[in-house]
Amino acid sequence: MILFKIFLIYFSVASVLTFITYVVDKVKAVNGAWRVPEKVLLGLSLLGGAVGGYLAMQIARHKTKHWYFHVLNFVGIVWQVGLLVYLALNPAII
Repeated sequence: MILFKIFLIYFSVASVLTFITYVVDKVKAVNGAWRVPEKVLLGLSLLGGAVGGYLAMQIARHKTKHWYFHVLNFVGIVWQVGLLVYLALNPAII
């Protein structure tokens, strides 16, 4: 169960950081400033921040026209939730 808690905390922190990064990029886009590279945004989503990335897309209306952001955030959410469900159902795993 400790592994479940560790991953839950990791995914939560990663999602908050990803959300902030997407919003910062949106603000920079509006102001015409230097932008966060798309591969950084996608990487953050895939490495645990998919929920934050998806929420930022919906709330800040950022990167919504790019199909690959939708797909990657969806895939990220599926594997992250899947891992948490697996760990929750198998408490013997350390």
